Amino acid sequence: MKKQVTAKTSSAKETGTASPSKLIDGRIRELGDWRGEMLARVRGLIREADPGVVEEWKWRGVPVWEHDGIICTGETYKDVVKLTFAKGAALADPAGLFNSSLDGNVRRAIDIREGEKVNEKALKALIRAAAALNASKKKPGKRSA
Repeated sequence: MKKQVTAKTSSAKETGTASPSKLIDGRIRELGDWRGEMLARVRGLIREADPGVVEEWKWRGVPVWEHDGIICTGETYKDVVKLTFAKGAALADPAGLFNSSLDGNVRRAIDIREGEKVNEKALKALIRAAAALNASKKKPGKRSA
């Protein structure tokens, strides 16, 4: 009986595709403009903030960073690079980075437009806080991402 492959459990070997990290590398190259540069920059900041972060590729092409659950996604649109924090509404944001998806009860997002500066220190603090929140909600015996 063939193992059923789901988005959550599939590996590059099982699906015959590149690893999530390679797919994100490809997205950065394919954008070829400020959005690719910004996605690469925030990706680096995420990795610096949480060296244990796991990169995933979900929902037909969305970079996702996880640690004991989703920390954030990195979507690219015509005018913005959007970092959506899965549990952003539960995070303190003293620097006011969240500027999108503010009405919901769970998610919060940061829309970064061309030419905007990123508050690296505040973004790293949000990444660490999101990972800590995920760890605090982790069920005993559950495998961490």
